[in-house]
Amino acid sequence: MNVCKFGGTSLATARQVEKVCDIVLADAARRLVVVSAPGKRNSKDIKVTDLLIAAAEARLAGGTAEAELQALLERFGALQRDLGLPAALLAEIEEDLRRRLAADATHRARFLDRLKAAGEDNNAKLVAAALRRRGAEARYVDPRAAGLLLSEEYGNAQLQPESYRNLAALRDAPGIGVFPGFFGYTKSGEVVTFPRGGSDITGAILATAVQAAVYENFTDVDSVFAADPRLVRQAAPIPELTYREMRELSYAGFSVIHDEAIVPCVSAGIPICIKNTNRPQEPGTRIVAKRRYVPGRVVGIASDDGFCTIYVDKYLMNREIGFDRRLLQMFEEEGISIEHTPSGIDSISVIVRENAFDLETERRVVARIQAELKADEVEVERGLALIMIVGEGMRYTVGLAARATRALADAGVNIEMMNQGSSEISMMFGVKAVDRKKAVRALYQAFF
Repeated sequence: MNVCKFGGTSLATARQVEKVCDIVLADAARRLVVVSAPGKRNSKDIKVTDLLIAAAEARLAGGTAEAELQALLERFGALQRDLGLPAALLAEIEEDLRRRLAADATHRARFLDRLKAAGEDNNAKLVAAALRRRGAEARYVDPRAAGLLLSEEYGNAQLQPESYRNLAALRDAPGIGVFPGFFGYTKSGEVVTFPRGGSDITGAILATAVQAAVYENFTDVDSVFAADPRLVRQAAPIPELTYREMRELSYAGFSVIHDEAIVPCVSAGIPICIKNTNRPQEPGTRIVAKRRYVPGRVVGIASDDGFCTIYVDKYLMNREIGFDRRLLQMFEEEGISIEHTPSGIDSISVIVRENAFDLETERRVVARIQAELKADEVEVERGLALIMIVGEGMRYTVGLAARATRALADAGVNIEMMNQGSSEISMMFGVKAVDRKKAVRALYQAFF
């Protein structure tokens, strides 16, 4: 049994949905299909999820959201008509959307999650109907009935362990099950969503629950590439990666699969295959537990911007028991996730996402560090990018750091920070965000 997930661009138009049906019906092992909400039909289009958020915001602002609702019905209506599906299906979708919009909106986060989930939920019903029209035994799978239980963390839900036991029953269900991605239910029956891109996570959870032979993640690219093709022309495709390599790369900007989607498959040892809906004959990229590698070989270079660093210096910091703990606790109390904490003898840097560290939060945190920790110096630097060089072959290899720093120096890129992971399969550099493209290209030239 294979679990296959299709992203928003794979389901944006009737033609794309027909391709999805072709792929599913081409292999009898593809019996569990996870779908995203319809994505953009062209570069100027709006994703269905964004239309749903706009409708929710209009309703929360005291409006009727009728204009936003009509835009949603136009999107789903075009799919229903072009696929030749019954008009009753669109009526069912309209009833569902109106019911969600009319629900209690006093709890903002809960209301938003209920609306956002409508894209995947209704698209799963539509895709199941499209498969039935092709003669397949296909059914929509309700996540609540199937037992996908999540924590009560709206917009950032976590899986409840008993979900695996509940979802395992899907393995023995007849025909093809079409499961909506991105959301599940709390034990009290409330809709909660994963972060954006969470349909990847849903697919990985289902693949683990049913012990799938492979988790196929269909998107709009042929494979994972050694660098972002938007930054490096004709970047080399990667035929095979380990879970660890993919986790590092996806964290640092490889958006082909959500970084949290790898976690469920690791414990079960289920391989993930990234494939292209538009070119399903291509082998894609396999993500596995172990692979053969050449010592000294880098597999990929990833980058992401939008970081800032809080640099804290205090003389004899290393002698002060509990200093790091108290510092990090301040960020915990502010609800800020910490990305990295490189440190020296008398200094430590805390790296966070800029969007979680606005100027008011910065003012509070800096004041606390100065007052409670008596730091000699506290500096905040914004506009940073992180670049990761990743590869199992990097372990125990002499000279890799020298090659990287030489390439950056030759390109005129100043290194703000450098850190090597304890696993020794990655090396991270912090540079000015304005230098990110230049740095990635220089490193790609050096290693590929």
